[in-house]
Amino acid sequence: MSSAHVEDGQGQSTGNDVRRLRTHDMEIGITDAVQRHVQRHVVAPKPVTQRRLDFEHARPRWFREMAAEALGVFFYVYPGIASQASFFLNGTEPIFGSLFQIGWAYAIGIAFAIIICGPTSGGHFNPAITLCFAVWQGFPWSKVPRYIFAQIFGSFMAGLILVGQYHPQLMLLAAGLRKQGISPNSLGGPGSILCSFPGPTETNYGYLFFIEFFVDSFIGIVIWAVLDPANPFIAPASAPFIIGLAYANMIWGFANVTISTNLARDLGTRIVAAIFFGGDAFNRYAPIAILVNVPATLFATLVYEILLRDSFAIIAKGHNVHEDGEEGLTRHLTKTGTLEEGITSNIARRNDYDAPYQNGKAEESPV
Repeated sequence: MSSAHVEDGQGQSTGNDVRRLRTHDMEIGITDAVQRHVQRHVVAPKPVTQRRLDFEHARPRWFREMAAEALGVFFYVYPGIASQASFFLNGTEPIFGSLFQIGWAYAIGIAFAIIICGPTSGGHFNPAITLCFAVWQGFPWSKVPRYIFAQIFGSFMAGLILVGQYHPQLMLLAAGLRKQGISPNSLGGPGSILCSFPGPTETNYGYLFFIEFFVDSFIGIVIWAVLDPANPFIAPASAPFIIGLAYANMIWGFANVTISTNLARDLGTRIVAAIFFGGDAFNRYAPIAILVNVPATLFATLVYEILLRDSFAIIAKGHNVHEDGEEGLTRHLTKTGTLEEGITSNIARRNDYDAPYQNGKAEESPV
């Protein structure tokens, strides 16, 4: 990289001075630029070609949404199971990780998934969330099957790639367990890196159901609160990290007693575990890990919709409308005796603004 070397008034060197650079190139290190708080001149991007626009316009919307859901689940699952592999394959040595690190791996993976893929598909990444959107928010039921398939496929690919990357170590661990008469699909085995298996003393499946149900309900209600447009504490930039932290909270609290948290995350990687380490991956616990997520999340969102949702606040903030328009909103305010001057003034102003356009053409402005 080239640089500009200048001297101050006393003839002392001041090092790189980006203000002397006018070549429109990236000529100094990023660290220097950040430390100096100087806006650099960089090479302008080339114009977008019509060929590029035509290509992007021709992409099927359904395919883009499925790809985004699959990639999103991949970005969420892959760092989590990679962190688990690093930890368990090295004898749970602290230098290679911890439960705390694994929680953060999933949390940041979820944030990355939402940031990267959310703008394309809406960022569901969980079959239970997709179903809740269909039940409560009018998400098209026709899209539900393909979203869920894509989510499971993304998890499957994450597990498949991880097995490829750690194949020698995983096979060695599996062989050692088989010699001891222990299934690789058990806690501490290679299968447990990919999906959830209870410990040998965890034989009370009602207890495991109870834990999974309320863990998933906790995550579900946090997600629903984050997505509530009337929530004053959530900014769009913070939402991915809040949702990620909800998952991490539950991992830190309950991973030692076995949790799954997401149908797609568990089922996709469980299929991989069954392929490489035996069909007993689908053991008696598997239905709890795979299926409880859906009723638990529906329960959580039901609680939020009944007890916490404030649709009037959402309408008042301009994030939604009454089904009968402003006439319906005025009727509601009159009926409830909460006809507030601020809201009615806004309605009146909006009506005055829309009046000239009601006949399909604008009349002359009175001013």
